[in-house]
This record gives sequence, structure tokens and C-alpha cells, in this order.
Amino acid sequence: MAKLVMSEEEVMLADMARGFLDGAMPVSKLREMRDAGATFDAASWKDMADMGWAGVLVPEEAGGSDMGFAAANVIAHEMGKTLAVSPFISSAVIAATALRQVSDGRAMGALAKIASGELTYALAVDEGIKFDPDNAQMEAKADGNAFRLNGKKQFVVDGANADRLLVLARTSDGLTLFDIPADRAGVNRDVSNMIDARDAARITFEDVEATGEDVLGAVDSAMSVLRPAINAGQAALAAEMTGLSAGAFDMTVGYLKERKQFGVEIGRFQALQHRAAHLWCEIEVTTSAILNAGRKLDENESDAETAVSLAKARATQTAILAVQEGVQMHGGIGMTDAYDMGFYMKRARVSAEWLGDYSYHAEKIAAERGF
Repeated sequence: MAKLVMSEEEVMLADMARGFLDGAMPVSKLREMRDAGATFDAASWKDMADMGWAGVLVPEEAGGSDMGFAAANVIAHEMGKTLAVSPFISSAVIAATALRQVSDGRAMGALAKIASGELTYALAVDEGIKFDPDNAQMEAKADGNAFRLNGKKQFVVDGANADRLLVLARTSDGLTLFDIPADRAGVNRDVSNMIDARDAARITFEDVEATGEDVLGAVDSAMSVLRPAINAGQAALAAEMTGLSAGAFDMTVGYLKERKQFGVEIGRFQALQHRAAHLWCEIEVTTSAILNAGRKLDENESDAETAVSLAKARATQTAILAVQEGVQMHGGIGMTDAYDMGFYMKRARVSAEWLGDYSYHAEKIAAERGF
């Protein structure tokens, strides 16, 4: 049975991450980037890479620390508290996990560049309004010894600034995953204006050439490579959302202790105390689900889907509850841009949709359990 408490090493990692993020990437940094129209801070990402975060899932022989999925979730959780903007989940988690499934020199070279912070990735999977990778329809038509990619991808998180793209396309007998440079001829990126100030793009592929060397894994067998990567990304995103919930909770409790009504701090009102206590309990239970998902992934990547879906579903519910309670308990000012609670609400709404919403994961759990 997975141990649902953090290890001493994980506590130390969380403390280190919190120390860096509180100083280098507080919520005020997100506000500054939003106001400047920026969605990527190369200097901060290089600092994270220098601390080993970009290589948390990269093998040691490729220059990474290979600390595991639970450790990646710890970092993501702390990032969520300050709404840190980075390609951590897309590059250090999803892309690194996909590349690990392929034991060739090209993959190892890419992993080394991820670990050093030289290379960033984005996952181009979504085509409709909901996450549904198994039904991707973008065409990759055989053309001699190569392929021609035609179609559109949307909601490509980190896609506006990524160096490379992991592109899911339909080939003759199944789905194939391609690893291509984002500036290849025929790839056109349109930046999406995300409400949470996160980097995202809509990408159009017009007769894009992809050779056999661009195939990650085997032709018509994308999911053998992509499924573990998606699972890892969903778990890390759930961890980030739970950190977001904790950050929103701390902000709300701080306000309850400061705001006075009728000469009394509103945090003394029993009704608000009960609501805050309920939210704290929800965050603690969800944190246990995150720990379980990380442990399951570290034990056996192929047997962790249910634990990961449970974590993402719970994290989505908890984050929405945390920001709703935060806005309500702040009163009217919670709806103003002058207060940071709005940033938490916007990030929670976007994160709820990325890599599968609550219904997507609830249905997976129901199918797995035969409900």
C-alpha cells in the first residue's frame, strides 16, 4: 500500500522549492508578466533547470536527477501555490516521460537538453472542445518514406513558446506520435489569449513533412509512448491544482484574520470558521490522492491510471471550491483585479479543462470499476 505521507526527502524538496518560488516567482510575478503580455520567463526557467527541476524525470546518464513522479508532483504542488508560470509540466513531465519510453540516442539527446533547460516541449493533442486523445483525427498521410501532416490542434499549453511539439496524428492503422521542431515549414502558431495568462496556442499543420526519424516510438502505436506521459502530466497538474487550492486557502484565512466587521475579525464568525474548516479537510484529502498517484506512478507506470484520474478529478473539485470560497469570503473585493484571488480562480478554471475535465476522469474511474 502506498504511504500517504511525505518522506523526509520530499519535505526537504518542498521547502527548497517554496523558498525559491516565494522569492523569484510570487503571484506578483504573474501579475507583472500578464501586464507586460509575457507568458514565458526564460531566466526563471533556466534557474529551475539549474536547480535540477527540469531533469526531475530525466535519467542520470542524460544529466537528470531521475527523482521520480512523486518528486515531480512535490515541485508542481509548490508551483501551484504561487501560480508560477513555466513549461515544467509540458517539458519536464510530459515530454520527458514520453522520451523515456524510447531508448535511442535521439531521445537521450533530447532528454539531456530538457534537463539543462535548453529545450522546451508542448503537447499537441486536443482538436475538439474536450480532451479526447484516442479519437484524434489529424491526418498523417504516408508520402514515400515520410508523412505529410495536415490538420489543426488547439489548447496547446506552452505551445506559443515551445521549441518542439509532440504531435498526435492518425496514420493508416492507428495513431502515431511525432516529435517535430515547432518552426518546421508548414507549422503555423496562433497565440491564444488565455484568461489565466498561461502560454497556449492554436496550431495549424499545412502539409508538414515528418520523416521516420520524427516518429516517437512506433508507427500506429502512439499510446504505448503517450499514455504514460499523459498520466504523468495529469498527476503533476493535479498536484499543481492542489497547491493552487492551498495558496487560495492561505490567502483567504489571512483575510479572515484581518477583516473586521462590527469591530470583530470576521474569522471569529462560526459560519465562516466551518466553511474554512471544510475547505481545509478537502485539501488534505486531495493531497493524499496526489501522494497516492505519485507513488503508484513510481511503482508501476502502467498500473496507475485509476489513481491518476482520481487525483485529477478530486483536484479539480477542490480547486474550484477553494477559489469560489475565496472570492465569496473576500466579499466584493474578491472580484476585483486589485486582489490576487482572481488569478487563482482563472488558473483553476483553465487547469480544470487541461488534460481532461472532471467528467472525463470520473467516467474513466466508473468504467474501470464497472459502475
